[in-house]
Amino acid sequence: MRYTRLGSSGLEVSVVTLGCMSWGDPSRGGHPWVLDEDAGRAIIRDALEAGVTVLDTANVYSGGSSEEITGRAVRDFARREEVVLATKVHGRMRPGPHGAGLSRGAILHEIDASLRRLGTDYVDLYQIHRWDPEVPIEETMEALHDVVRSGKARYLGASSMYAWQFAKAQEVARTHGWTPFVSMQDHYNLLYREEEREMLPLCADQGVGVIPWSPLARGRLTRPWDTETSRTETDEFGGTLYRDEDADIVATVLALAERRGVAPAQVALAWLLHQPVVSSPIVGVTKAHHLTDAVAAVDLELSDEELDELGSGYVPHAVAGHR
Repeated sequence: MRYTRLGSSGLEVSVVTLGCMSWGDPSRGGHPWVLDEDAGRAIIRDALEAGVTVLDTANVYSGGSSEEITGRAVRDFARREEVVLATKVHGRMRPGPHGAGLSRGAILHEIDASLRRLGTDYVDLYQIHRWDPEVPIEETMEALHDVVRSGKARYLGASSMYAWQFAKAQEVARTHGWTPFVSMQDHYNLLYREEEREMLPLCADQGVGVIPWSPLARGRLTRPWDTETSRTETDEFGGTLYRDEDADIVATVLALAERRGVAPAQVALAWLLHQPVVSSPIVGVTKAHHLTDAVAAVDLELSDEELDELGSGYVPHAVAGHR
């Protein structure tokens, strides 16, 4: 495993992040494919042993049960100070006012609820899961700053939004002397590269670390295009992200993987890790080999010719993943 700083911040992270949406109570979150606690704990243990230090979850993952499982595993398998715990706020957790979104009331309630579920006094990275058009960004950034000042979060991050929104949030924070975001968790992989137009250059210029979600395009980059899984059959959101024109890129990944004698997932992740602005892709793991491939990708060097081969077939997409 390799380690790096998250952008220009002092937060040290492994160059692979373990995504924690893969486990939870299916009755609480609407994802019937999630793993149970025993399976999730085994993956977390193996990831920590492999040198992965960053665990990324969210309050909405399986209705909070992902946070509960992740928190218990960290207490059992690691020292708290050696793990970077990241969680997110935005989605609806309960009915009524402040049950969702990025109002001051929602943020201050949800950070406490996440800390209870995680069983910790603080999170290392507290992220807004999406942009909230109903709340002034000044209210959101001041509330997040207060979370940091209270010691309940060490750093702040954001997730998918337009570059102008991210720039506005950063400027509001700096103007008022509040805590800015140190990371952007956005939708970025070989099949979806629209972030290269504005968001990634902005992050590079401002020293913001990038921790892409869905680096394997929800598994599309790991298998023949027409292969279906239990997740793809029930993943309505994922079905909106990619299209049949992407099949040629998948075929290129599979062919290069065969030539190199490695798994396709290693090729797709290695391509991301070769992008200078990327700090630590968030990898979802439901089987042991998913983790093995992610760790192996760290040491897979791709030549300039191979990088060009992988990137040459990209066709522009409509913006996806911001909601």
